[in-house]
Amino acid sequence: MAEDDVKVLFMPSGRRGFFPRGTPLLDAARSLGVDIDSVCGGRGLCGRCQISCVTGSFAKHQIESNVDHLSPFSVTEEKFEERKGPLKESRRLSCHTTLLDDAVIDVPAESQVHRQIVRKEMESRDIRLDTATRLYYVQIEAPSLEDPRGEMQFLFEALEREWGVTGLTLANSQLHALQAALTREDRGITVAVYQEHLITGIWPGLFDQPRGIAIDVGSTTVAAHLCDLNTGEVLASAGVMNPQIRYGEDLMSRVSYVMMHPEGAELLTSAIREAINGLFVELTSEASNQVEDILEIALVANPIMHHIVLGINPVNLGTAPFALTTSDAIDTRAAEMGLSAHPEARLYCLPCIAGHVGADAAGVILAEAPDRHEDMTLVVDVGTNAEIVLANNKRLLVCSSPTGPAFEGAQISSGQRATIGAIERVKINRDTLEPRFKCIGSDLWSDEPGFTEAMAGTGVTGICGSGIIEVVAEMYLAGILSTDGVVDGALAERTQRIKADGRTFSYVLHESSDPEVSDVLVTQNDVRQIQLAKAALYAGIKLLMDEMGVTTVDRIRLAGAFGSHISVSHAMVLGLIPDCDLEQVTSAGNAAGAGARMALLDRNARLEIAATIAKAERIETAVAADFQAHFVGAMGLPHQSDPFPNLFSVVAPPEAKVVESSDAPKRRRRRNSRTGA
Repeated sequence: MAEDDVKVLFMPSGRRGFFPRGTPLLDAARSLGVDIDSVCGGRGLCGRCQISCVTGSFAKHQIESNVDHLSPFSVTEEKFEERKGPLKESRRLSCHTTLLDDAVIDVPAESQVHRQIVRKEMESRDIRLDTATRLYYVQIEAPSLEDPRGEMQFLFEALEREWGVTGLTLANSQLHALQAALTREDRGITVAVYQEHLITGIWPGLFDQPRGIAIDVGSTTVAAHLCDLNTGEVLASAGVMNPQIRYGEDLMSRVSYVMMHPEGAELLTSAIREAINGLFVELTSEASNQVEDILEIALVANPIMHHIVLGINPVNLGTAPFALTTSDAIDTRAAEMGLSAHPEARLYCLPCIAGHVGADAAGVILAEAPDRHEDMTLVVDVGTNAEIVLANNKRLLVCSSPTGPAFEGAQISSGQRATIGAIERVKINRDTLEPRFKCIGSDLWSDEPGFTEAMAGTGVTGICGSGIIEVVAEMYLAGILSTDGVVDGALAERTQRIKADGRTFSYVLHESSDPEVSDVLVTQNDVRQIQLAKAALYAGIKLLMDEMGVTTVDRIRLAGAFGSHISVSHAMVLGLIPDCDLEQVTSAGNAAGAGARMALLDRNARLEIAATIAKAERIETAVAADFQAHFVGAMGLPHQSDPFPNLFSVVAPPEAKVVESSDAPKRRRRRNSRTGA
């Protein structure tokens, strides 16, 4: 330390050192290994290196800090404000601010390279921002007769000299971009470097709007999020129905279509890629960007969707042993997959786990990290094909179960997608058997003043997945359904809500005042479809619990769009999930999509999920010996034999009764009181 050196302390890292007066703060920070971002190489162009000086006395560090201990506002900073607008109060550009005396410097989160992005959802992991693609601004020497090297070689030299980046290669498609970018007089360009070795983009001047897409390709819906690769911020989100539905509502029907139609695989691939590209246009337009600004894409999908997006024929996944063409993560050019983005944009697909446990399940595991907790955690991503994870910090078990599309309104007489007019919440009075409900598009219950007027635009159009769960559970609690799921026709003597429907009975949830519009009914077949779907899910859960050697779980996370909207208590009354403390059953939101976003924004997350998947134990429900037995038991409401003490300590169980089935008169179905015994 020289006699004239000054002391600087950087917060929150706590790193400190002595430097000569006049040292630029950015240089001091880099020499101490302080995490300050910069794209422009200290030229005052990008504004990513902002800091502020903390005023006060810091006795522990023997520092008296004041804003006057930094150099006055520079001409470069004034020009930056002219271009980009005023800096926040007390902010400075560290690249053009020098040390005059001792100072304590705060580096805000947005100026840190590897910043934490705090997710809003409860109990979800934060994201560490460390993208695979980084931007660098350099100025390249002008060519001369004395130096015959090419522009690319000058570029490599500048990147090594100014940023210490070596061992690079340039994507061939960017040679033309390099030539075009060097027409500026100052020969300043921005380059995008992927995984520290491949130059994937070149722009004239300073380019500071790198974009990335996190996308979840489901069998029914496709959801995508446009992210700022500089900050991790989600700039826009959008979703679209999977257009492959016209080739089959569920996964196996689409595989069957491919088996029966030689051109089927190409048609399915073309349809989903077109939908994805449409989302890219929608998202970038909403954020005032271009699709060419998209430099990275992280994708999750179930195995069949994963293969179809990649242009791989999915027929091998239609029959045992359900062989994946590849289970590894995919890292390739998006253009090779027919996706519209920057010509050299990279597509990263998370690894698949098994023939029916895909990259979407890997995304859920990455986002939820159930293998990091001591508690026995059950994570269920409810969809057409449900992914199930059971884990603690000792073991990680995974499987999938074919629930079908009933939970999304398909195969239900009055079922529909979750759109305005659909019934989404239901309560049934146990004494009168009269229902009250809420519809998407209104906060009013159906028996509240103003409901009819609020719904005048669309009317009550049907019932969506969350409404189906609630109405079947409420029918059971009200005594309308037996444990076996039989509608009690004898109740027709008490209420007009129970109506004969051939050899069975239906419950009238909503009577339409318009003779041209059908009533919203819950038929005996509707109940059966829900029983079949929930039994498949519960049976998959039981297989994992058997393998784990447990009879209860400590916490349950419900993932996916459907899991975000269903009532936890109604899901348990139905027997969709096993008994658990209701306070420990929570929504994880779109956990698969969150996992895709983590993989997009943190390249280390890609290594993490690969290591986690390697230790996962797969259970194949399609060939499991006990699946059928568990399935039969799970057909009961909530279950034929499993106790639900936590549930029925909070929810009053229905009265015990015996109901004779009309559709199977030779069998007597008994309903037992569910008191937790």
